[in-house]
Amino acid sequence: MDFQTELELLIRARYPILYIVSSEETRAQNTVIEVAARRKKKVYEWSYSTGIVPAGTSIQSQKHRNAATKDPLTALDQVIEQVEPAIFIFKDFHPFLTRNNFAVVRKLKEIAIHLKESLKTIILISPILEIPTELEKEVTVINYPLPSREDLSALLDRIITDLKDFKQIRIELDDAGRQRLLQAALGLTISEAENVFAKIVVKDERLSGDDVNEVFSEKQQIIRKSGLLEYYATTESFSNVGGLSLLKDWLNKRAAAFTDEARAFGLPAPKGILMLGVQGCGKSLCAKAVSTQWQLPLLRFDMGRMFGSLVGSSEENVRRAIAVAESIAPAILWVDEIDKAFAGSQGSGATDGGTTARVFGTFLTWLSEKAAPVFVVATANDISQLPPELLRKGRLDEIFFVDLPAKEERGEIFRIHLAKRGRDAALFDLAACAVASPDFSGAEIEEAINSALYDAFYGHQEVTTEHILHALAQTVPLAKTMDEQISRLRAWAEGRARNASTPPDALKTAAGRHMEL
Repeated sequence: MDFQTELELLIRARYPILYIVSSEETRAQNTVIEVAARRKKKVYEWSYSTGIVPAGTSIQSQKHRNAATKDPLTALDQVIEQVEPAIFIFKDFHPFLTRNNFAVVRKLKEIAIHLKESLKTIILISPILEIPTELEKEVTVINYPLPSREDLSALLDRIITDLKDFKQIRIELDDAGRQRLLQAALGLTISEAENVFAKIVVKDERLSGDDVNEVFSEKQQIIRKSGLLEYYATTESFSNVGGLSLLKDWLNKRAAAFTDEARAFGLPAPKGILMLGVQGCGKSLCAKAVSTQWQLPLLRFDMGRMFGSLVGSSEENVRRAIAVAESIAPAILWVDEIDKAFAGSQGSGATDGGTTARVFGTFLTWLSEKAAPVFVVATANDISQLPPELLRKGRLDEIFFVDLPAKEERGEIFRIHLAKRGRDAALFDLAACAVASPDFSGAEIEEAINSALYDAFYGHQEVTTEHILHALAQTVPLAKTMDEQISRLRAWAEGRARNASTPPDALKTAAGRHMEL
């Protein structure tokens, strides 16, 4: 059932007070007016600055203003005095529903009883949900949906029509470009989408499907205002990720999974992945690269920002962060080092009054029940800290084990980092570098190249293979000091997780049978 049908059904059933939670006040009001026209009812609107006026009265018009009804109690009296069938829209009424406004709350409760016997309805429109305990049984809450792809497509058509008179503006939208632009705009309000389309036109004097980054910048504003999530404007791509061929293939196959064609084919939107493995092997880099590959905004979920001092505030912060992520969906939610974020959730009752356990429970419930296309990319280093509930199938699509890079992958990583620093990889013996760096992670290879560059710069020379080999010889990889932990990780991942790439050198050697001849 769509929103308009549900709204009309509730009005016909004589629900006395409806509460529409939305930031799109004008769009929600227009929907109410459409329903009222079908039901042959008058529509009045109230705000603290105008009082009760006929719906649609412009802000410049003074003749319809009723100064006395600016007071909420007087305005509610006017609702009772109205004889004809009508709908009263009260805008931003939530400040008058707090605990201190007992007179307004009581008046509204009495009116609710009266409205059940009349053809009148009160509709509250506000971006904030505020319902006092006294009114919980009288108020029905409806969430107003964000614009659909069809709504945004109609807006885009209107903008294109308006631009036809401006010869200097180029419209470069083929079907694929149009779909990319609409896909990026999903999650914006009509007003936000209109603003960002206008910004693209004014900035480039054209409208193209390649302008999705401008749409993402508008979504970045939403993230900044929430204060709970971080927006990552990344330029990393899979070409900057050495190895991990199986993981990259899995992600590439799901690049178009958020499109209408995928829905029509019967494909559900992918839920997410957990990347488990050794530090410095490219897990976080993959999270950034998939954002570029899929052309979706990347949001970083920092658990440290969620915890508040007041009882219940931490859980509320998680719910708000999730709501923000869903409001700009489709998007990628990156939960870095989730093992540290939820460490100790099992014994949370004895350490922090159960706050961590409740926060974790809120997050887990959302993972299981989420319908919005938010793809979760979680990374972890320590399996002992991972709560078993997180690993259950259905919450995430797949668990990938990211091991130390094999010899061929190390050669590819050397090539990527040399190219990043403006060097021609063909001038270096990458095979020798790969052989000289067993058990090195990608991060350690990068640091070895940086160290070689420092040595060459200090000696007023161009960096060579010898500089890199010297730097490698001076480095003790973390795998040497964490051999037991890495072995434990590999043992756990065997049969429980998919390899992100081909097994490393140590695992490629089959254990042969030794015989004495």
